[in-house]
Amino acid sequence: MRRLLPLLAALLLALPAAAPATLAQTMATQPGGAATGSPQAGGAQKPGTASKGTPMSMERRFEQANVTNDGHLTLEQAKTKYKAVARHFAAIDKDNKGYVTLDDIRGYDSKRRTLHQEPAATRRDPKG
Repeated sequence: MRRLLPLLAALLLALPAAAPATLAQTMATQPGGAATGSPQAGGAQKPGTASKGTPMSMERRFEQANVTNDGHLTLEQAKTKYKAVARHFAAIDKDNKGYVTLDDIRGYDSKRRTLHQEPAATRRDPKG
């Protein structure tokens, strides 16, 4: 036991010293000093997340999907990067422009949330 304790202490002291060196090597080998998988490095990342487990904002999703950076998201762009908008594209694009804007998406989302929170007694019956 007396021999094991100094060995464990030496291991624990050596681990924190090795970690910064590894991080520095990783940052030095990546373009821009960013780790692989980060949005800045353009690495692979799960769609719909800004970082580990953090959902992306509506604005961020729109920016990533709108590859032409013109503020108009087409159905084709939505299919590749913003699947929730693609599923409801016809409802969001109520003017049949062929594209949706961030304001269109916000309006649709706001309306959907309002209807979801409305008491059942005041909702219109879809059958009649």
